[in-house]
Amino acid sequence: MPENIGRFLLIAGVILAAIGLVFLVLGRFGLGRLPGDILIKRENLTIYFPITTMIIISILLTLLFSLFRR
Repeated sequence: MPENIGRFLLIAGVILAAIGLVFLVLGRFGLGRLPGDILIKRENLTIYFPITTMIIISILLTLLFSLFRR
């Protein structure tokens, strides 16, 4: 049982690190600053709604998962 938990945590950590790396790379190409992404800046408050970015990521993941399902 403990070896299963350890294996799960190790795999989850690698997946999270890979996702973080992907977001760092995509951020350099402008993903996250697309038209339609909402940014509200006030004195002590910044709110960011990446609506367009979320839609694009959702479409890409849907296509990717549908390819792997077949």
